[in-house]
Amino acid sequence: MRLLLDSHTLIWAADDTAKLSAVAQELIQDPAHDRLVSAASIWEIAIKYGMGRLPLSLPYRPWMDQVIADLALDILPITLDQAERQAGLPWHHRDPFDRLLAAQALVEGIPLISADAAFDPYGVNRIWL
Repeated sequence: MRLLLDSHTLIWAADDTAKLSAVAQELIQDPAHDRLVSAASIWEIAIKYGMGRLPLSLPYRPWMDQVIADLALDILPITLDQAERQAGLPWHHRDPFDRLLAAQALVEGIPLISADAAFDPYGVNRIWL
């Protein structure tokens, strides 16, 4: 199964696994699953780190390189179809990164591993428990 990790899920999987649900940990650790990180999450984490609002266990680039390698992540690019879907989403949520993740999950037909219930009104298959 292909799985898209929310930004906070990625951060917790790398730096604070105790914050992950048991289901999230199990899915992320299962090598049978293809784990994806959105280009939007890579950008969001870079912005917040650069602003000093997000501490990471390493500087941004080494941290990101290590997380991608350790979790065997594939990067999900942002496509025109996904951007178009985001533009048409209702305004249940104003965060542009989360709106794009919702659109990516919907367009690609993949579940999103996230603790954030703000994705639910969009009909995203969100996994956490």
